[in-house]
Parts: sequence; structure tokens; C-alpha cells
Amino acid sequence: MVSAPAPVRIETDPEHGGRWTSLRAAGREWLWHRPEPRRPGVRPGDAFADAGGLEECVPTVRGTPDHGDAWARPWQRASDGTESVDCPDFRLSRRIRADADRTVADYRLAAEPGYRFLWAAHALLDLAPGARIEIADGAPVRRYPDGGDRWTPCVWPSGLDRIGPDDGTAVGAIADTRQVSVHDGTAVLRLAVEAEDQPVSVALWRNLGGFPEHDPYRSVGVEPMLGRVFGLAAAGEGDAAVVPAGGEARWRLTMTARTTPAVQN
Repeated sequence: MVSAPAPVRIETDPEHGGRWTSLRAAGREWLWHRPEPRRPGVRPGDAFADAGGLEECVPTVRGTPDHGDAWARPWQRASDGTESVDCPDFRLSRRIRADADRTVADYRLAAEPGYRFLWAAHALLDLAPGARIEIADGAPVRRYPDGGDRWTPCVWPSGLDRIGPDDGTAVGAIADTRQVSVHDGTAVLRLAVEAEDQPVSVALWRNLGGFPEHDPYRSVGVEPMLGRVFGLAAAGEGDAAVVPAGGEARWRLTMTARTTPAVQN
């Protein structure tokens, strides 16, 4: 089956936490959104206001600050396109470039050497029932069945690869892999993260109407990340990224898209 490359187009909102508000590729919008009136007015320390899109979660995903410190602060955009945010313990910068069917986001985090952190491209995707997540079979997975910090080991796919209809469940997982592909109909989106001498993985959040307890909704997260846990406070040896001696950690997020011919019955 021949696949065709598709251009990727990104829009971000530096004023409101640097959130990615659009990811268009393979003839569709990939990012899911929901009305959240609190989102425009959030301040550092506020509880997470889930408006969808892609949030930059750093230095943690769960815990304190909720979903990290960068998403609730205004970012600045320089003339060369670099976007950055200053937080109490670090400065995070990114530059996003598009090249045909590939988009590359280069990141830098400047902090004191030895500073430990997690980062996740917290992408909530608009996926239909029947969509599937493709990761190499047998990849080690940490499964978080109750939304807390406790996890159980398994291997991919362990029933995590298919996105079904709403069934009232919510589960998180972190797969030990550098890349993931999302297949929805004839559209395919591939995400990959590279970071020298840092732990990399892909987090999944499969919420099919099981979260929150009151007024649940559907949201599916596919999140390339640095680190192997959701909460920095729960990170053991090798579970978190560490700023090297030079005072700057660097990594790259790459996204490519393609379309595949529809299967004829």
C-alpha cells in the first residue's frame, strides 16, 4: 500500500502558556479541544485548566505544580521564531520549523547543572473509535490503572493500542520507546523524540469518559516525553531528565504525517 506525505502546519499561543492550538496534517486537524473558560486567565499555581491542544508540561506532569509550571505563564516570541518562558528554576525555549511533511521542534532547558525534570508534549488528539496507536510490540510499559503514582509493568500492546467508544474507563501508561504512530482512518501521524543521554518515552492517556469523576469527558493523549513517570516526586534513579554540566538540556520532537489509500470492500 502506497502512502503519500502530507504537510504539517502548527499554530501556537505564546500569550497563553505556549499552547499548541492547531496541528493540521494529512487533511485534518489532530488536536482535540474543549470549552474551558478558566484557561485564558490562569496564573502560576492554578489547577490545570484542560482546554485541549498540546500543552508543554515541565518540570512535571502530575503533582506540584499541576501539569508543570510552563503552561500557566506567558511566553515570548523572538524575531527568529524562537518561543521561550521563564520559570523560577529554569528557562524553556523551543523553535518549531516545518519542512514539507515534517515538523521539527527543537527544545532547550537552561537551569543549574543537576536539575531534575520531566517534560511531556501533552498532546490531546481528536481520535474516532477504531483509531489505533502503533508502538513496537514488546516495548516495556508502565501502566497506571488508578490515576495515581502507582504503576504495574506490562508490555505493548496489552490492550492499549485500540481507541474504542466511550466505556467509562480512564487509564494512563508510559511506554519505553522513542516513537509512536497514530492511525485514524486513512491519516497517520508519527511522533518521535530524541535526547542524548536522557530517558525518553511516550506517555498515553486513554480517557473514554472515565475522568473526572464528576462530569467526565473523552480525551486521548499521545505524549512524547523526557522521563519515565508522570510525577517528578515519584521519579527513581534514571526516571527523570537531568541538566548536564553545561547548564542546558536539549532535545528534539519530530512529527511527520501521511495518508494511505482507503481500503476498498
